Amino acid sequence: MAAVTSPVGRPVAVIGPTATGKSALALALAELLGGEVINIDAMQQYRGMDIGTAKLPLAERRGIPHHQIDTLDVTETATVARYKECATADVESLLAEGKAPIIVGGSMMYIQALLDDWQFPATDPRVRAKWEERLAEIGGRALHEELARIDPEAATTILPTDPRRTVRALEVIELTGQPFAASAPTIGDPRWETVIIGVDRDTAELDARIAQRTEQMFASGLVDEVRDLLGAGLREGVTASRAIGYAQVLAALDGQHDLAAAAELTTQGTRRYVRRQRSWFKRDHRIHWFDGGAPGLAGDVARLL
Repeated sequence: MAAVTSPVGRPVAVIGPTATGKSALALALAELLGGEVINIDAMQQYRGMDIGTAKLPLAERRGIPHHQIDTLDVTETATVARYKECATADVESLLAEGKAPIIVGGSMMYIQALLDDWQFPATDPRVRAKWEERLAEIGGRALHEELARIDPEAATTILPTDPRRTVRALEVIELTGQPFAASAPTIGDPRWETVIIGVDRDTAELDARIAQRTEQMFASGLVDEVRDLLGAGLREGVTASRAIGYAQVLAALDGQHDLAAAAELTTQGTRRYVRRQRSWFKRDHRIHWFDGGAPGLAGDVARLL
């Protein structure tokens, strides 16, 4: 297909649930529009976490630069605020060069932070310490249950296995006296007049794709990848060690279950995550939705631009 004119001054964001085909569409759009890809998947920021995050191999990127991939060691904590700062610089640099930023991924808070310029409430060490002590006292899942009682909406968007974000949400709620989502910006015109493309599939089809992808990850060496990352400090990583797939394999290596159970739990966890993504994205009226399995998808999207 012949290249089309890049939308002047406008990035294109390709978002949606996991395993719908976002990466392939983003790559095609980058070719069509003369753009570069900016990752907006939190876990793809980690070096060495390749198989379990479905990171596009370098050899399959068609020479197109990818930004915000492999920017963190597994011992570092991924934060929305840090990502927003770095990705904003990438977007504005590409726009200044006359290139189309193609933003792709499904990390919900990252997307809203970048496209709606989410200004995060300052942290308070005293309040943070209070909730961290509570976490140490009762554990992550129990603390998440407390969050669910205080702010049910926040609890639906934060994994019970993500105590760091649970603590942060409780801290923000205490500091502001408002639900966690109240600190989020109102959905309005996206920054840079970004065109937001949503990719989804029929639920039964997507469930099958998730199961197949999980099976392929384990067959392609996810367990060995996790073993290698242990030497890089994966267990000490606050966010990396809790990524779907990696947490289940770590538990298997610790004898909590076998690898077959790890694969099944990974599939189940991914499907639950998809439900949270759909719930989050459905409230955004700016998204132009497409079927990830439709033939000629990139051309249809390019015509919209």
